[in-house]
Amino acid sequence: MFCTSMLDVAEELGVPSYLFFPSGAAFLGFTFHIQTLHDEEGFDAAAAAESTEAELVFPGLVRPLPGKVLPSGLLHEEWAAASYRMARDFRKSKGILVNTVKELESYAVDSLSRTENPKVYPVGPILNLKSGDTSFESSGFEDGKVIRWLDRQPDMGAFRGEQVREIASALEGSGHRFLWSLRRPGEGGPWASPTDYEDVREVLPEGFLDRTAEVGRVMGWVPQAAVLAHKSSVWFGVPMATWPMYAEQQFNAFLLVEELEIATEVRMDYRSESEEVVSAEELERGIRSLMEDCSRKGRMKGFSDLVRGALTDGGSSSSSIAEFIGDVSNNDL
Repeated sequence: MFCTSMLDVAEELGVPSYLFFPSGAAFLGFTFHIQTLHDEEGFDAAAAAESTEAELVFPGLVRPLPGKVLPSGLLHEEWAAASYRMARDFRKSKGILVNTVKELESYAVDSLSRTENPKVYPVGPILNLKSGDTSFESSGFEDGKVIRWLDRQPDMGAFRGEQVREIASALEGSGHRFLWSLRRPGEGGPWASPTDYEDVREVLPEGFLDRTAEVGRVMGWVPQAAVLAHKSSVWFGVPMATWPMYAEQQFNAFLLVEELEIATEVRMDYRSESEEVVSAEELERGIRSLMEDCSRKGRMKGFSDLVRGALTDGGSSSSSIAEFIGDVSNNDL
């Protein structure tokens, strides 16, 4: 999706071009519609995000989208311009492979099929689970390859000391068991790489590790897929509490909490650049809601079964992949 300049090359060579979109169908529909609103009506995303009353109607969403959960990238002029430019370029492709499952986002997929945009192929979920083996060793954890790769990634999921202490208080107050992957924010700006603490006690409340020794564990980096798969992500059927930070995560949080009703909310409109500290009380409410809302746990389990079924022979994603291959094979070059 970030290599749309190649679409012009394909057009010049007379070759049909296809695009892989790693986000879901609802966000693809949003991307198209927000670009149309901007180009034709001069829509100002930053102004809408500041409004407490703005609610926006999008073709791929059942419910109106509050302006406060517009993706963070649209609030910055340079990033917004790049997003609109990409959406215009997407329309040049002959088809778009979307990392979603039709049964999961049926409303959004059907909405896209009724537009003049390129044909959409729901081919997800695209996952790398190391051939189904989700042990710590097979994930690359032991040989260091994954760690070296992760150490080069942006520091966007690490918290500063005050927020760490609020999280700790919320976990302790909730009384629920936990595994906490706690990393030190990188030095040198928001894109600096996070690192592990030499001793996590330096940022945790005094006595926290002792008081929670029987119910929790605090670690540095952990292989996420292996942890999630241990007992139960939508793929693994694990319920989520949404606390968005950047990019389109605010939109994703709205989708999970309000549209699909498979997650609970910590705070959907949170943005990392605000540097606001979310209180322990608010976090604890989110944790308790996550652990005690049986209806959302049940819906998540149902969606997990649908997602897995989509990749089996005759499943919706397998059929969509076959349709894509057929369409490519039948292109008149």
